[in-house]
Amino acid sequence: MLCLRHCAHRVLPRLSGGLSPSRRCCSLAELARKRWAVPAGQLKRQSVGSAWPRVAAPLSTTTSLCFCLSGSPRSKSSKADVDLTYSPVTMTEIRQYLRAKGIPFYDGFSCLHVPSLFVGKVFDSDQTEKETFSLFIDKTTGQFLCKDTLLEGSWEDFQDCLEVMQKEGWDNLGPDVLLKVPESDWELSAQEMDLREVQQIWTKATAFSSMEEEETQLVKAMFGISKVTNQTLKNMCVRYFKPTKSLVFPWFSWRDSSLKGLKLLSTEQDGHQVNYVATTLPKPSDYNNLFGLHLLTRKDTTLVLTSKETDCLAVVSATGLPCLSLPRGVSCLPPVLLPYLEQFRKVVLWLGGDLLAWEASKIFARKLNVKRCSLVRPGDSQPCPREALAAGLNLGKIVKGAVPAGHKSIISFRQLRDDVFGELANADQISGIKWQRFPDLNKLLKGHRKGELTVFTGPTGSGKTTFISECALDLCIQGVNTLWGSFEISNVRLAKIMLTQFAMQRLDDQLDSYDEWADKFENLPLFFMTFHGQQSIKSVIDTMQHAVYMHDITHVVIDNLQFMMGQEYLSVDKFSAQDYSIGMFRKFATDNSCHVTLVIHPKKQEDDKELQTASIFGTAKASQEADNVLILQDKKLISGQGKRYVQVAKNRFDGDLGVFPLEFKKASLTFSAVKSKAKLRKVEEEDNATAAEKPVKPAKPREKKVRPREEPSSSQEK
Repeated sequence: MLCLRHCAHRVLPRLSGGLSPSRRCCSLAELARKRWAVPAGQLKRQSVGSAWPRVAAPLSTTTSLCFCLSGSPRSKSSKADVDLTYSPVTMTEIRQYLRAKGIPFYDGFSCLHVPSLFVGKVFDSDQTEKETFSLFIDKTTGQFLCKDTLLEGSWEDFQDCLEVMQKEGWDNLGPDVLLKVPESDWELSAQEMDLREVQQIWTKATAFSSMEEEETQLVKAMFGISKVTNQTLKNMCVRYFKPTKSLVFPWFSWRDSSLKGLKLLSTEQDGHQVNYVATTLPKPSDYNNLFGLHLLTRKDTTLVLTSKETDCLAVVSATGLPCLSLPRGVSCLPPVLLPYLEQFRKVVLWLGGDLLAWEASKIFARKLNVKRCSLVRPGDSQPCPREALAAGLNLGKIVKGAVPAGHKSIISFRQLRDDVFGELANADQISGIKWQRFPDLNKLLKGHRKGELTVFTGPTGSGKTTFISECALDLCIQGVNTLWGSFEISNVRLAKIMLTQFAMQRLDDQLDSYDEWADKFENLPLFFMTFHGQQSIKSVIDTMQHAVYMHDITHVVIDNLQFMMGQEYLSVDKFSAQDYSIGMFRKFATDNSCHVTLVIHPKKQEDDKELQTASIFGTAKASQEADNVLILQDKKLISGQGKRYVQVAKNRFDGDLGVFPLEFKKASLTFSAVKSKAKLRKVEEEDNATAAEKPVKPAKPREKKVRPREEPSSSQEK
């Protein structure tokens, strides 16, 4: 896997509802005139079927995010490098530019609407009807999408296109203009293979209207949609793929209603519980679309948004309202889909019946504009749409009873009581996502929660990066969208460590199985910042903010804080600079409902002493602002023998403090909690002996190593 520090940017043609990662090449005028020496005034539109010379894109100095992809190591043209460039642009700058160029526009909910640069007349003064404005500019990122041609690009690409049009005196660039360096043969082959597989599955899948009634009812019962009408299944073009016993949900192009992708939903029996497994073609990282998009009309003004296709079927069958299903469920709302939702004055988010769906609804409402969003609050009387239909509930009444996404102010407990009840009734979900590889950490912290700040420290060489990477990987495997900021080691080395931890084995002597594990690792919602070494805190926060908006990141790992104090702080006290950075991360975590894990080196102290909260480098602000403080203790660095263990020194959620031992497996670069109860007791007895500094009568061992929270003494506070 390769990760570039600085990446180029280009405009890619849209694949009907999905934003392909892009790389900026250069302006269109420079591309035509400088590289191929075309005289000014003779720049011609590129027709479909002709090829541009293949050139290497120049490097840009723009801060980048790098998506974790790992293609075939034997193919340099594979999609090993997918880079997302972010150049901050403000709404004021966009508006001023459009006014200066004389381009009409009007405000939408999430985007600015302007005439298309690729069809019609952009500078037509008589063009005032809003419905004719088919190009959408994202208010947050400046990226654009033309719904008429499905062409897309960044704000810089929009400016380049406009400059060429004005210099050449064209009304538009044409719908078939080629705005990118062509894909490699490997990429084209992969796209064709995906489309062939999509067509083959769709052709072999059986329409419900062609099935026997008994078989239809059996399939519908298997997926919990017995009350969904056959007419709804026909209108939504849902089919059944018998070889894998899967429901097939199609994704159609907005432009010509051609088939562009599929989602297959199958069932797995786990004891008495039935689990649903979804498979998408193409992969979620390559393509995004909305199920049900082909049924929308321009007159629709109200929309119900669900996280699952079966929920969408239930809403349409029971209410007849326009309804769409998100391609990646509650994990992400890709901003590239926002233009397709601009026409709706009211959007009801009914994403599920649990707390995770409720939290996702509030996050997605920010992207969609909270002024037009209403949320269906989960509860026993308001489960997910599929379960509500099966239980005979009135789905139309539930949709009408959706609560507004935002309040101007909270004036009484009355507006909070439902939220308080939700936390009391869903205590297990409130505690967060549980670690699967570190059950002892769950006993202390109870789980991983959004909006918190965790400070992690440990001696140099004790394995801080290795441990925290496995913790983050554990959560990422469970669907937590993760952004890594590794300023100390390169992304290639970090990805190698995480891939080894993911496979639970060394791959350097098993290269034949590399592709298999890399393909699985590639599908994780894992992203890397391409920073390395000293960086400005503003640049890092801007990149994190962009990642939250684009990819709905809910966990950011910063390794480590000392690299945030760059050249701009040379004239400032280093402790003040660190406090400022910690305050910025604290504010970011709270404002974006995103968990931030901050690695901080400890102060220099004697090797024979264990680290404490006061050992964290800098002032007390780090431990004060943090919700959780974790310390990796390493006894072998002191005595040459012994085991590592993690100490939970602060837990703001419920106050439980304690330690749990670790065992490092060098072959897989993983830590795992020691399962032997004897070892757990031994660690506790050693801690007690150290605290008392004299032998004591051993107490009756406890089953789990958790100490209740104690009130800090005045000396500890200092």
